[in-house]
Amino acid sequence: MARSILLAAMCAVLTVVPMQKKEIVTAGPVPIGPFSPAVVAGGLVYVSGMLAQDEKGAFVGGDVGAQTRHILERARGVLSAAGSSLDDAVAATVYLKAGSDFQTMNDAYKTFWQKDPPTRTTVVTGLLLGADVEISLIAARKGAARTVIHPDSWAKSPNPYSYGIRTGDTVFFSGLVPRNARDNSTVTGDIRVQTKAVMDNAGELLKAAGLDYSHVVSARVYLPDASEFQQMNEVYRSYFTAAPPPARATVNAGLTANQYKVEMTFVASSSPREAIAPGQNLSAAIRSGNRLYLSGVLGNTGENTGDPTAQTRELMGKIRQTLADAGYTPEDVVDSLVYLTDLAHFPQMNNVYRDFFRRDFPARATVGVGLVASGAVVEIMMTAVH
Repeated sequence: MARSILLAAMCAVLTVVPMQKKEIVTAGPVPIGPFSPAVVAGGLVYVSGMLAQDEKGAFVGGDVGAQTRHILERARGVLSAAGSSLDDAVAATVYLKAGSDFQTMNDAYKTFWQKDPPTRTTVVTGLLLGADVEISLIAARKGAARTVIHPDSWAKSPNPYSYGIRTGDTVFFSGLVPRNARDNSTVTGDIRVQTKAVMDNAGELLKAAGLDYSHVVSARVYLPDASEFQQMNEVYRSYFTAAPPPARATVNAGLTANQYKVEMTFVASSSPREAIAPGQNLSAAIRSGNRLYLSGVLGNTGENTGDPTAQTRELMGKIRQTLADAGYTPEDVVDSLVYLTDLAHFPQMNNVYRDFFRRDFPARATVGVGLVASGAVVEIMMTAVH
């Protein structure tokens, strides 16, 4: 059932259904599963994670290069229906089943942008339907300002992505790894050294954008070794002393090079920033402008250990409360990211997730990773827009 819902959601002719607060890019009269191919809100287009599927929803196969090309051609059509284009994309997340496919994916990916490609994060995760690659995107509407952020002293990116892109009040960063940005050499050392290198690079990008750490609204942290979570945290939180830390999700995922111990992706905003339930390492949510960025939420309490249905139900209750505390509702959610420790839990998670929204689903990506909390099997991160 979950497989048929997923296939139906991604295969029909695209239309845009206007909503009061957001526009759903949907699949004509065909009922879709608990996500929309894309959602337009607040001047941005949020595109769900895409797999290489044909018009009937069947997985097309081929190597990772062929799958990448198929996905980006489909993304071109979705963005066009949403009043945008690949050239307007500001952020991409690429999920690879195998890190060894990184270069083949890159070779196909780079042919879709002649210059100024979007920011990009690439990590290694489990994928649905036996796919080798999944790609999600965020884009500006056609005609909106889109400015590349690149510190003067930094070398050109070694791969097809821009380090930072600003559109409106929002700046998106690529996944940052421990690299000396002046010559692209790797910063070696333990997790503390590498976390400091990543955070210092983030600071230079923020400065080039006229911002600082107090403007960061959302972060995603990827650790190949979950046992280094606390050491990473010790360094990370030292950079957020002038203001509460951003919303954040941290998961155990593979990176595209073995020498890297951590990768981080940030979103920053020049609009006034308010933290909802700030903590030591993260805030439950950050409200900035008309957007609300929620941290990854877990539901592994009491007797819920290992139970995907109970955990999803509990975490969705927490999300509902956080949305309410910030003056938002589930109808305002435009994008979500679902992390599962076992993709076999996909149907159970979906059932609860579907009931939470019931209609007008946000864009969504769902991937398999490890979670840093004991007993947790599902974590969900969301973005909402008024």
